[in-house]
Amino acid sequence: MKSISAKRACAATSVFVATISAVAAADLPVKALPPPPPGWTGPYGGIVGGYGSGPSDQTDPGPIQLPVPNFGGVEDGHYTVRGAMAGGTMGYNWQRGVWVYGIEGDLSWANLSGQSNICGPATATPHPCGTNLNTFGTFRGRLGYAAGAQADWLLYITGGVAIGDVRGWDALGPVSGHDWRAGWTAGLGVEKRFAPHWTAKLEYLYADLGSAQMFNITPGVPESVSLTANIVR
Repeated sequence: MKSISAKRACAATSVFVATISAVAAADLPVKALPPPPPGWTGPYGGIVGGYGSGPSDQTDPGPIQLPVPNFGGVEDGHYTVRGAMAGGTMGYNWQRGVWVYGIEGDLSWANLSGQSNICGPATATPHPCGTNLNTFGTFRGRLGYAAGAQADWLLYITGGVAIGDVRGWDALGPVSGHDWRAGWTAGLGVEKRFAPHWTAKLEYLYADLGSAQMFNITPGVPESVSLTANIVR
């Protein structure tokens, strides 16, 4: 009889110890898993600023068509425009795995300008002429690769439509004009997330706003102005 009672007591003690252990385990703090890093999907907006530089030409089909050394043949004027730009940007990204694709638009005030003091070098009256880009915008697609341990780097290529308010002038008249141009742009960039909802990026774009008649240098002689630019922002 004593042996049976001892076994019962031992079993009761085991149950009691197991119960105490379970209660103690329930009181231990549970460490929460860290949230997953934010992805790239969603809308965004921001500010953009940078610098651009590139060649601009003024040409016309005037009566004098002589090749001129260092002036590109019959060109009236050939010079570099350069300057700063600043504005705003908006876009939307979609992400699938490590690939990110999206659309982006921007519009900036620009101050790219340049001139030559010897336009029309083959004429009897060489004179100043110049070009200004006052507004610049793009609407582009982006394709990127999310890199890094937290996928917080985005390496991307981009391309699409470029627009600009191009102005040209010639001191011979003097005459001037301007028009809104549509052209194309392409480039690449890198973007880095440094907070859950903040990123910074560095981007290069090549923009071509084409060549088109802007004004008549003299009656019946149209002057065309071209502009391309390399832009870092």
